[in-house]
Amino acid sequence: MTATTPREIADEYVEHIADLNPITGTALGIRPGDDRLPDFSPHGQAALDELARTTLAALDTAGEQSDPLEHRCARLLRNRLDSALALSDAGEHLRSVSTIGSPLHGIRGTFLMMPAATDDDWAVIARRLDAVPASVHSYQEALEAGLAQGLSAAPRQIEAVAEQLDEWVSTAWFTEFAGRGPDALRADLERAAGTATEAVTAVREYLRGDYQSAAAGTPDAVGAERYARFARYWTGADLDLAEAYDWGWQEFFRLDGELRREADVVRPGSTPAQAMAHLDREGEAVDGVEAIRERLQLMMDTAIAELDSTHFDLAEPVRRVEAMIAPPGSAAAPYYTRPSLDFARPGRTWLPTLGRTRFPLWNLISTWYHEGVPGHHLQLAQWVHVAPQLSRFQTSLGSTAADTEGWALYAERLMDELGYLTAPGARLGYLDVQQLRAVRVVIDIGMHLELDIPSGQPFHPGERWTPELGREFLGANSGMDTAFADSELVRYLGIPGQAISYKLGERAWLAGRAAAERRRGSSFDLKAWHMAALSMGSLGLDDLTAELAAL
Repeated sequence: MTATTPREIADEYVEHIADLNPITGTALGIRPGDDRLPDFSPHGQAALDELARTTLAALDTAGEQSDPLEHRCARLLRNRLDSALALSDAGEHLRSVSTIGSPLHGIRGTFLMMPAATDDDWAVIARRLDAVPASVHSYQEALEAGLAQGLSAAPRQIEAVAEQLDEWVSTAWFTEFAGRGPDALRADLERAAGTATEAVTAVREYLRGDYQSAAAGTPDAVGAERYARFARYWTGADLDLAEAYDWGWQEFFRLDGELRREADVVRPGSTPAQAMAHLDREGEAVDGVEAIRERLQLMMDTAIAELDSTHFDLAEPVRRVEAMIAPPGSAAAPYYTRPSLDFARPGRTWLPTLGRTRFPLWNLISTWYHEGVPGHHLQLAQWVHVAPQLSRFQTSLGSTAADTEGWALYAERLMDELGYLTAPGARLGYLDVQQLRAVRVVIDIGMHLELDIPSGQPFHPGERWTPELGREFLGANSGMDTAFADSELVRYLGIPGQAISYKLGERAWLAGRAAAERRRGSSFDLKAWHMAALSMGSLGLDDLTAELAAL
């Protein structure tokens, strides 16, 4: 490496990652015209690990930093690379089978981020479609290497991903996507899409056949050692998991009381489940997939117009965000994709429809404040805006889920605080998803560490957590439908430690704001604090509260 300061080293690392993983380059918008796809094989991972070690060595040479910006970047970079290497050294890349974030999802998702305005853009897309079989095969190589070392995903994950691939194939997703291209490239696009579909079909059969057979008996629970590594990766901290588990229960009961009181407001005498069922049947709803997309877009546009200059100061590029419908075969939860570093591709929220055409609004309002504005979009688009003053790494690849998901939960709470949850059932929807995040802390830690349910709890006291009990607890304490709840449970089991980052991150954001308010007293300016907090770039839980408190 030629860089000498932590921020220079971090940015050089981003450039090298974009070379090794073309999906990253496309996501950041820094490799226009790149038609490659990643090598997910053990050889490809070895190259990533070598880059991480070289970067850490350069960081060692840079030494301690007195400049706060350099110091913050150095701590983040070291934390993120150490966490990633710990997972790689444990062979986690050799059993990466999950319903979100796996190599297969990355391959498909990159096509939705590519420029598609000109014939030249579509020529790049055609060439990248041609690269799908080799990239998928490299992923299969990694899984084979894992089996050779006795490492495999659990059967529940394998079948869930295979079911997603069923939908990719049955809807001819690659062919449908290629069909949006120009007539002049129709033959090349259709042929390339066909080879991509064949590759997905082949890996689906491999997963359902040889791989699933070899993986029989692999437990869903990852155990304390693996879980701790994953939790550090997602949160940026070495957690006291016993404390987090106990606190999750406390949050669950606090929110359960609020939820029951709000249910009585919606429909006097009702339980939360009864009030939610009433809202599903009788509450305001939108009919039609395009109609709900337009409604969500309007909601974000309105929030930007009303929050800008009052609670935030938004740069012009940050004011642009697009509501999208997720492609078939996605996981059930809505999600957000951040803008490219030049804002040529805006930030986007994505709604999976799961085949629905009618959409009750009570449980979408708070969620779109989370995914869009003032949630993920305001934070992650602001990071892009300030990247030149910080580093590309701090504002993109260095993200920790505890920071970003914590802000998004804080944003939901802020909108409640500002009086935006007044539509019938909207506050019930907010409390429902808040309770879901507390449930996640309890069951994610409980299931993976196979803890005993405390004897004083009303739910199966003294029994040991299993996925079946986790699913029962989830279903009894959330307003999601059966398909959504099933998808969520598989997600928690497939990406250990990620589900706890939401509530633990929100706790850090709230503690940081409270400390800043105490420190500044009557001079505390919430808008100024918001903009300073959103302009720091990513932080791990080890640093988040203290940095927020100092603003």
